[in-house]
Amino acid sequence: MSTFGSTPTPIARLGGQDPELQAMVAEAVNGGTPLMLLHVDIDHFRSINENMGADVGDQALALLGRRLVEQLGSEARVWRHGSDEFIVALPRRPGGPNPDDFGAQLRDHVELPMTVLPYTLFLTPTIGLALCPEDATTSSGLLACAETAVGQAKHEGLNLVRRYTRDAAVSIRSDSIIARQIVNAIANNEFRLHYQPQINAHDGRVIGMEALLRWHSPALGMLVPERFMHVAEKLGVIVQIGDWVLRNAFRQARIWRDWGFDDFEIAVNVSTLQLLRPDFVMEVLEAMQDAGIPQQMVVLEVRQNALAKDTHLVHRTLASLHREGVRLTLDDFGMGDSNLDSLVRFSVDKIKIDRSFVKGVPNSAREVAITCAIIAMGHQLGMKVIAHGVETDIQLGFLRRNHCDMFQGHLFGEPMSAEDAGSVLRRRYLRSDAFAATKPDRTLLLLDDEENILRSLVRLFRRDGYRILAASSVNDAFELLATNDVQVILSDQRMSDMSGTEFLGRVRVLYPDTVRLVLSGYTDLATVTEAINRGEIYRFLTKPWNDDDLREHIRQAFTTYEMPHR
Repeated sequence: MSTFGSTPTPIARLGGQDPELQAMVAEAVNGGTPLMLLHVDIDHFRSINENMGADVGDQALALLGRRLVEQLGSEARVWRHGSDEFIVALPRRPGGPNPDDFGAQLRDHVELPMTVLPYTLFLTPTIGLALCPEDATTSSGLLACAETAVGQAKHEGLNLVRRYTRDAAVSIRSDSIIARQIVNAIANNEFRLHYQPQINAHDGRVIGMEALLRWHSPALGMLVPERFMHVAEKLGVIVQIGDWVLRNAFRQARIWRDWGFDDFEIAVNVSTLQLLRPDFVMEVLEAMQDAGIPQQMVVLEVRQNALAKDTHLVHRTLASLHREGVRLTLDDFGMGDSNLDSLVRFSVDKIKIDRSFVKGVPNSAREVAITCAIIAMGHQLGMKVIAHGVETDIQLGFLRRNHCDMFQGHLFGEPMSAEDAGSVLRRRYLRSDAFAATKPDRTLLLLDDEENILRSLVRLFRRDGYRILAASSVNDAFELLATNDVQVILSDQRMSDMSGTEFLGRVRVLYPDTVRLVLSGYTDLATVTEAINRGEIYRFLTKPWNDDDLREHIRQAFTTYEMPHR
C-alpha cells in the first residue's frame, strides 16, 4: 500500500502543444517507433473532494502521478490532464507489452490502495487507448482519439480499458444527437412500451410481464434503453422518463386486470436517480393509486450497481417500498460493482441471473458454476430466482433441473407490443411441450466418440428396455443431460475433447444423483483410483467387454440409483 508522506514532486501538466509528445508522435509518423497513448480518467473522483476535502483529493492525485512515473518504467511519459485525469505515452518497441496488456497493467497500478491520512483510498480508472500512426498522425488528433475511447468505455460502464475504434467515434457523435432530441421525446410522444413475458418454471404459465422502453428517435430510428439512457442520466431527464414508464406500465396493467388477469405481475425497471429521490416512494404509490392496481401486482427491478451508490438512502427507499407491499427484483445479478452482502442488507424478493451467465449453460463450467451458485444462494435467502436471456430448450432444461423459479427470454417471446402481450396473456401457458412431465426412470446415457462402439452399445442395451440416449461428444452429452432426466451414464475414458473421468466429475457437480461409470480400453490406475475416491465414478469397466457382464453392471447401477429414491 502506498502511503502519502512528504509532498510528492508534481508531474507536468499536458499543454496543447507539448513538445515532448509532439516529438514522440513525429517519430512514429516518420517511420520510427510506433506509439500508444492512454487517457486515464479516475472514476467518481468528485466524491473524494466532496466527502474528504479538496486537500485530500489533491494529495491523492499527486501520489498517483508519482506512482505511475515510478512503476511504468523510464520510457513511459506521464502528464496531468484536466482536474482528475492523466495522459500516459509509451513507445511500442519490439518485445514490449501489447497495448491491451499495458492498459490492463496501468489499471492495476491505479487500483493499488493508497493512504492519505487519515484515509485509505481505493481508486479505479476508466482508460481510453489510441495508437499512432494507426489512429492519428498529430498529437491533438491522438489525444482526441484517446478521449473518444474513454467516452466509449464510460458508455459501457466504469473501470474499463477500451481501444479507440472508428465505430466508437460514430457512437459518441450519435450521443450528441440523442442529447439534443431526448429532452423533447416525451412531449413529442416518441416513447413506446414493449412487454416480455415472465414464465413459471413449474408449468410454463405466464406470471408476469416486464415493461421495456423503446424510443422512436426521428433521426436514429428505434433505440433500446442501453443506447440512450446514459445520455438521459447525464442530462437529468431520466427521472421524467422513469415516471412516464411507471405510469404507462401501470395503466396497461390495469387494462389487463380489467380483462380478468389479476394473478400476474407487472415489472418495471427503475434508475438509480429515481431511487435517490426523497419522494420516490410516494410517487410510486400515487402512480399505482391513479392506475387502480394493488401493490402486490407491482415489481420494481433495480440494477445491482444502484446498491453501491448512496447505500443509506437507497436502503431506506427500498425498505419503504417493501413495507408498502411493492415487490423488488435485483436485476443483472452477478454483474456490476455491488458485492454479495447486498442480498442480505437490501429488501428484495427476487434476483435475476444476468443473461451473460445463462448464455453459457450448460457447456461452460464457469457459467454453470455461477448460475447454480446464484440459484442456491437465492433460495437459501428465501428469494425467487429468475433467469434472463433463456433462448434454447437446452438452457431451459438445465435451469429447470437446477430448480430455477422463473424464466424470461426469446424462447418464450421477444419484447412485444401491448396488443401482442395481451394475446400471450390470454394463452396463459407457453411452450407447454417443454414443461410436460417426462418419465424419470431407467434412462441410460452412452458417451463415446467412436461411432462404431457407440452403435454397438446402443444395440446391446436396447434389449433391456432402457430409454437410451447416445452422444458422440461431451457437448452433446451435456445438452442431453440438460433436457432429460438421466439416471445412469456410461462414458468412454479417452476422448478428444475431455477425458471420461473429467466429464463425469463435472456431471457429479451438476447432477449428483446420477450413477456414473467409465468404459475404457486404457487403464490409468492413478486417475481411476482418484476419480473413485472423489466419488466421481461408480465403477471403471474395461474394453473389450463381455456383453452379459456389462449388462449386469448397468442393471446394478440402476438398482443403486433407485434404492434411495424408493
